[in-house]
Amino acid sequence: MANITAKDVTALKQQTGVGIMDCKKALIEADGNVEQAVLILREKGLATQAKKSGRIAAEGIVTSVVEGNVGAVVEVNIETDFAANNEEFKAYVAAVAKTVIEKNPADLDELNATIISGGEKTVAETLQDLFIKIRENMVIRRFKRLEGTLVSYIHGDGKIGVMVNLKTDLDTEKVFECGKDCALQIAAMNPAYLNRESVPESVIEQEKTVMLAQMAEDPKMASKPEQVKVKIVEGKIGKFFSEICLLEQDFVKDGELTVAKYVAKCAKELGGDIELIDFVRFERGEGIEKREDNFADEVAAMTKK
Repeated sequence: MANITAKDVTALKQQTGVGIMDCKKALIEADGNVEQAVLILREKGLATQAKKSGRIAAEGIVTSVVEGNVGAVVEVNIETDFAANNEEFKAYVAAVAKTVIEKNPADLDELNATIISGGEKTVAETLQDLFIKIRENMVIRRFKRLEGTLVSYIHGDGKIGVMVNLKTDLDTEKVFECGKDCALQIAAMNPAYLNRESVPESVIEQEKTVMLAQMAEDPKMASKPEQVKVKIVEGKIGKFFSEICLLEQDFVKDGELTVAKYVAKCAKELGGDIELIDFVRFERGEGIEKREDNFADEVAAMTKK
């Protein structure tokens, strides 16, 4: 049996980032063979990762990155906000975003199978190595890649990531100021669509159905003729669009303007054309049902054990 020294264990820890005791056990199992010990740590990490894969990962980081005329908005989730502040996790998220920009993967499967930017392993393999160190369930949830005149914004240390795509014949800082204001609008007001033309007809019809149902429950409206109700609904739909469509929303910095009018105002002042043609907004953990832990019950259960 090989003589495992503290120096050997420390060297393996520095190489892998895994805890001292796990490194010592791996070296003993590998009879001092460092390469075999690294493989053992990876295999055990993968087994543990598989066990933890069902655990809810609703924390993490949303990042928005632009390089030249290409950008990416990426959400990577992890179990706790404490682990989300780990510098290696942050570096991994940044590398994933850079990979999306450089390699233009078609979907998550292709992204995971792609060699990560600046590395030698795939995005998925790099995540597995990171899991061995952090020991929390992590998952790349989604990404979006854009090309054009792009402006990015990150709110709340990775809580919300926004990217705005502008079509313009101008190339000045003022254009980016306009884009940044629009990004702030998107972060704050969370529009679902760019304009009314992009709202699916099914969404509009569903909203009309809800409005008619509400009228049926209102004694003052229930007795009105059906055609009158339909006209009232048509009028209300305009307000609906102003709430869910970015270009029709009231501009948060000047309630006298809509976002569309603000962009037009910027273009006029700069003597050119600016058109807001697309945007992305990811909010960390949105749509994920977080586990509600009862700390008192947890402690009680541990005490019984």
